[in-house]
Amino acid sequence: MATVLLVDDEPRILSLLHSLLSSEGLKVISERDGNSAIERIRAEPIDLIVSDIRMSPVDGMQVFRVARREQPDTPVILLTAYGAVNTAIEAMKGGAFDYLTKPFKVDELLITVRRALSFRSLVSERDHLKLALAASYGFDNVVAQSPAMRNICEMVKRVAPTDTTVMIVGESGTGKEVIARAIHGSSRRKEKPFVAVNCAAIPEALIESEMFGHVKGSFTGATANHGGLFVAASGGTLFLDEISTMPLTVQGKFLRVLQEREVRPVGGSSSTPVDVRLLAASNTEMEKLVEAKLFREDLYYRLAVIPIELPPLRERQEDILPLVQHFITREVTEPSRKIRVSREAMDILCGYSWPGNVRELENAVKHAVAFLEGDDITPEVLPPRIVNQSVPAPQARPGDEFEKYRNQSLKAFLRTKEREYLEQVLAGVNGDKEQAAKALKISLATLYRKLPDEGVAGAANGK
Repeated sequence: MATVLLVDDEPRILSLLHSLLSSEGLKVISERDGNSAIERIRAEPIDLIVSDIRMSPVDGMQVFRVARREQPDTPVILLTAYGAVNTAIEAMKGGAFDYLTKPFKVDELLITVRRALSFRSLVSERDHLKLALAASYGFDNVVAQSPAMRNICEMVKRVAPTDTTVMIVGESGTGKEVIARAIHGSSRRKEKPFVAVNCAAIPEALIESEMFGHVKGSFTGATANHGGLFVAASGGTLFLDEISTMPLTVQGKFLRVLQEREVRPVGGSSSTPVDVRLLAASNTEMEKLVEAKLFREDLYYRLAVIPIELPPLRERQEDILPLVQHFITREVTEPSRKIRVSREAMDILCGYSWPGNVRELENAVKHAVAFLEGDDITPEVLPPRIVNQSVPAPQARPGDEFEKYRNQSLKAFLRTKEREYLEQVLAGVNGDKEQAAKALKISLATLYRKLPDEGVAGAANGK
């Protein structure tokens, strides 16, 4: 329900307006003076303000100016007597939505109010889309629970502020574009375009024109000038996925663009400077293509200044549950609805090999949510292929642990477990013995006494 603030020092008009707008299903707040209206504007969000201009001591123009400052997206409709029309027109130049001249017609008022609320709704939708767009860049979509992905995130955060060229390699579906968007969203270019293109999807005959542009008449069908992808991404980031498919005939010109920072369109006689950060990706081992003379070595080293290798999902199982929760949050739009994943369903998801990687997992979650009847994801709503091909993790049998330590005394067993625990703690604090001692709640001297005897790995690297 939209909230409308009415401001008028004439009780009769205020009461009439309140009655009219309440009958439209709106939440109406009425204030009889400008000061009270300003306090209200500063205290709570308002969807529409309808204010008289002539009031004392604080008039409608002052209310309007405060509204523009405090709630700039809230439309303001001003009510004015015939003699103050010029003031209302000046207010519209300053951002007021509209004005009505007293005495106004009821239909005219309601139409103007509906238009203003439609405008407010569009502004809210715009803001929502902006937030959604902003979330698609940066690290909101990068799920990193596993050590491998955490290391990649740290690397991305370091290289993002620079203009260094990055080569992202990984199997299909591992999230190469997600990483590219995170780099762009954390860079100084984040307000500029992010242009993503799949090189494999562009016909070989057109790739040069698509990349570098063309001039009118340069070939059959070139009926107008075309700037190309480098020009489209000017000031921002150009992400070239599947760059391994780029024809050798284009690679030389592409290398020249990287070296000279300017492009010459097909059929053109002059070059255009371009300021673009380049990110490239491939699901193929580029070194093998270079060895096979299918990709220029000099171009490869230009592109792979910072190489990032994304592990397949099967090698980072710690990320499966967080990814499932991430995709559930995206799919389920009702904020109050809490979707859970049953233990049986989670075992199936963790036992599957995920040849399609993160993209396949996302589709599996979409499938599960689509068939969900309650609030629990169970094996019944998972894709049958995944259920049938999942290999459950081997269950530890009672006595397995005993077999492992059969020949150890209790003292030796406890010493082994202590060593394992010390290794974990030291690794968690990067070998810092003081921090380790605090975590273990023992003195530093006690920790030192244990280290030489136990031979804890990494102890020599501590303080």
